[in-house]
Amino acid sequence: MQIPAPQPHLYNRLEIHDRKQFEIKLEYEPCINDAKSRYLVEAFLFLPASLNVDADTYPRQDFYADIHNYVRLKTPVFGLEEILATDSSPLIKLERCSAEGPALDESEIVYQAKLLSCIFRGALRRFVTTVGSACQDLCAEYSDASLQEGLASEVRASMRGIVQMLERFRAFTRNLLSRQSIEERTRASLRLVDEYMSLSVEQLVRKAVTSMDQLPRSGIYVELRKEMMGQIIQEENHRKENKLRSVLSPTGDNEEYMQRIGFLKKFCTNILFLAARYERGIGWEELLFAIAAGLAMAFATAVAFWAQSRFSQASLNFFLIIVIGYMLKDRIKELLRRVLHSVAKKRLFDRTTVITEPVTKKRLGICREKVDYATTSHVPEEISSLRRTDDFITVSQGELAETVIHYQKQIVLKSEFLPKRAAVSGVTDIIRLNIDRLLRDMDDPEYAMEYVDLEDFSVGHIRAAKRYQVDIAFRFSVDQGRHKQVSLQLARLVLDRDGIKRMVRFQPEAAPAGGAPPIRSVA
Repeated sequence: MQIPAPQPHLYNRLEIHDRKQFEIKLEYEPCINDAKSRYLVEAFLFLPASLNVDADTYPRQDFYADIHNYVRLKTPVFGLEEILATDSSPLIKLERCSAEGPALDESEIVYQAKLLSCIFRGALRRFVTTVGSACQDLCAEYSDASLQEGLASEVRASMRGIVQMLERFRAFTRNLLSRQSIEERTRASLRLVDEYMSLSVEQLVRKAVTSMDQLPRSGIYVELRKEMMGQIIQEENHRKENKLRSVLSPTGDNEEYMQRIGFLKKFCTNILFLAARYERGIGWEELLFAIAAGLAMAFATAVAFWAQSRFSQASLNFFLIIVIGYMLKDRIKELLRRVLHSVAKKRLFDRTTVITEPVTKKRLGICREKVDYATTSHVPEEISSLRRTDDFITVSQGELAETVIHYQKQIVLKSEFLPKRAAVSGVTDIIRLNIDRLLRDMDDPEYAMEYVDLEDFSVGHIRAAKRYQVDIAFRFSVDQGRHKQVSLQLARLVLDRDGIKRMVRFQPEAAPAGGAPPIRSVA
């Protein structure tokens, strides 16, 4: 019998967020058999010297100002059929609540309704991904009957599930809102959840239709497009009937549409976002600096006592010794500060954040972060090997100047405190970095280069783009007691003064015996 390979306990996805920001999404899944799970995320940013970025021009306070962390509970995974039938589904729990009579917990109803909208949107995203993959396969072989049947079956089953789920939720909402005792805040919350789910159907099903753009506009493909567009039109009519202004206008700027989508997303997903509170702690770095000052002061005091015992306090010798002792005391303090700081920074983190569950206020874990500026000689060998993707990088490491920013983030989670009522299996951590400060010293993004025509030797100009490459290497470490895992990933940002142009991802392959792991691009 073949033993399945162990599944990773830390998933990651790196992507461009917008023109000035990139983000990495991490998913931590603590093992229920271990009380604590530790995760260490390390990012090495390799910046060309021409960007003029170092510890002086880009201090770590500015780095922390540019980095944003969003920690939330991982959305429970339910298929559309499971949402309709599984006992742990929020929809089933809501329908049970409506049968409990007058003793209703309205806060629990709102919580389950929001959770349902998050789970429903996750199921829609997986549907879009499935349709997109099927369309890519069909683009290679239009006439494959099994692929056509698989796509048709997936689309029609999902459309039936979407219709049934929305009908049952809206029937529950009408039944609940018919009661006079329900508070207005609860009524408004349920209406907003309904609007968010309606917009989710419109947005994501439209993406599924868009992914079919390369398929023929005939036969079964036309029928599937009509079925999906029919559901989109039905949801748009539903919002119009309820006098909601979240309806797309082909001629307007749709400002209010975007504003409502943004608000509804924040409102419905806030039950998953964890509260992060900075914890100042004892301040070990300040304590070490105080020790350095105390030792220097002890030296100066000892010199003063010795001078007092040897010379008269009114003499020139006593005066000179006291001045020289103070000068040495000041230098000794600075030297001790540097020595203690260099020793302490290997173990101490810059800041600590306590992570708590927003509903129960339980402490789920703790997050520690630190930033260091290093040289290529201090980069671990496995990271240096990961970067050797071409001759440029191979020969430039350690020979051409570049700045290395080493960012570390340690997460410690207690699996026993993960919310059980939401069927949550892990925590999602989104790290987003703004690269605007890296663009300040870049040259103009475009040049005009002289060009000579080979036929008539006329001189013209051609366009040339000036861009910069920034490598980002990641090392992910998982420690769950009996289970330990380390994985690596490399990506390259291509930048110009206007921002991020593209991202190239590299995937490590199996390493040959005695050699560095080869890298291939998966951009």
